[in-house]
Amino acid sequence: MILSRGGFRQTLFAAIALFAGVASAPARSAGSASVEPIEVSARPITEFRIGRTDKQFGSLEFVGGLEMTSKSRDFGALSAFRFLKAGSDFIGVADTGYWFFGTVARDADRRPVGIQNFRMQQMVDQGGQPIDEKWEVDAEGLAVKDGIATVGFERNHRVAQFRIDPQNMKAPYRQLDFLVPARELRQNRGFETVTHANPNGQHQGGLVVVSEKSLDKSGNIYAAIIEGPHKGVFTVKRNGDFDITDGAFLPDGDLLLLERSFTMAGGLKMRLRRIYGESVEKGAVADGPVLLDADMGYQIDNMEGLDVWTRDDGAVMVSMVSDDNHSILQRNLYLEFVLHQD
Repeated sequence: MILSRGGFRQTLFAAIALFAGVASAPARSAGSASVEPIEVSARPITEFRIGRTDKQFGSLEFVGGLEMTSKSRDFGALSAFRFLKAGSDFIGVADTGYWFFGTVARDADRRPVGIQNFRMQQMVDQGGQPIDEKWEVDAEGLAVKDGIATVGFERNHRVAQFRIDPQNMKAPYRQLDFLVPARELRQNRGFETVTHANPNGQHQGGLVVVSEKSLDKSGNIYAAIIEGPHKGVFTVKRNGDFDITDGAFLPDGDLLLLERSFTMAGGLKMRLRRIYGESVEKGAVADGPVLLDADMGYQIDNMEGLDVWTRDDGAVMVSMVSDDNHSILQRNLYLEFVLHQD
């Protein structure tokens, strides 16, 4: 059977999805984990919906994006990122066990035009040696606050904290109790969302974690507030066949979740869902409306990372990155939107 370009891509993605849980990390050299400067080429994306010039998608306005490539075999598998400086300098984790850092370059109209000063460093053990076992460094979620990076790992499920030093990231200095019973976490469906709640809200900036697809008996997704005055386990209502890949709190206290779906019938999709902040509490089932749906008719890929930040003009911004699984059939994307408040 002859497939269209989109159908061919979707069928191949199915094969990738089947083996995503056992994909191997890129080859590494022995020795210490030095910082590796990497040249990243970026092609600007000016249209979110392919072949259309629409900018407005519900409450989200597309600003621009980048398709990122590099000759480095370590580049890719970008699972989560957070801005250290709003809209500019960032830190991230790759699920192959790497930290990455860089800067989003912009034009005079604030649109993203490139990636500068990109570098990667392999995660290390307590002795400072690179960790080669994928099981130990499948980093999926990331939160940043006061010079501390909190990372959610799956397979060997844990939430660990690191002191941020872009020139020399060391081993974690502590691990946190994630409250959800470990037996309830599926091997490759652990904490993809690690984020700090609104500092002025009921959880006073405490950490919140949400799993990708670890379900309770009612089919809802396990999550927990693991810091603050109201710690406890809650769940997120599973909506359709979407799994959660990242999240961040909005300035008004609501939780914005990035979700992904792949089926043979429907292909690859991404979604943004706004979870009511008051439903993020111990024992509750959190839920909220969908803000954005996109399929392969849009500039998306395996969307895994999300951050929310405030631009210098006060606009609330939503940025996303994709994980290419180190596959030539997928892309590393950066997408950026303004979220217009009602």
